Amino acid sequence: MSQASPADDKRLMRLAIETARRGVNAGQTPFGACIARQGEIIACSHNQVWLDTDITAHAEVCCIRRACQTLRTIDLSGCVIYSTTEPCPMCFGAIHWARIDRIVFGAGISNAKTFGFSELEISNKQMKQSSGSPVTVESGLMRDQAVELFRDWQSRTDTQPY
Repeated sequence: MSQASPADDKRLMRLAIETARRGVNAGQTPFGACIARQGEIIACSHNQVWLDTDITAHAEVCCIRRACQTLRTIDLSGCVIYSTTEPCPMCFGAIHWARIDRIVFGAGISNAKTFGFSELEISNKQMKQSSGSPVTVESGLMRDQAVELFRDWQSRTDTQPY
């Protein structure tokens, strides 16, 4: 099991939030993720759906792709993913299949839905429970700062969420 100190968790979540903010500044939607192993940053990415014209280019998926390339493996055991928002079912599946030990997220699915995103209302805890996935799920870290990303994005764009 991959554990990090509370200070490392906050440092890495701040990095995910900064990465999402860079994405917003580049015209993307307000989602960011970072993957670390033993506190060492492996990869960070923001949502690139609009940039890549790829509905699967969520921050978590892009981050997993980069981490796998960096480590030259599809097995990300021992890693933690920090996500600004609770991963969707597609991203949760990718996290599970990559064997990431732990998900730490800020805003919840309901927060994204409030800002117009068409989220499926299936929580990571429900997916973990029903699938028997060994991934640990921790919610609400720096939630207010993560929700602020949605407000910032909404104030800057006339683009509809997807």
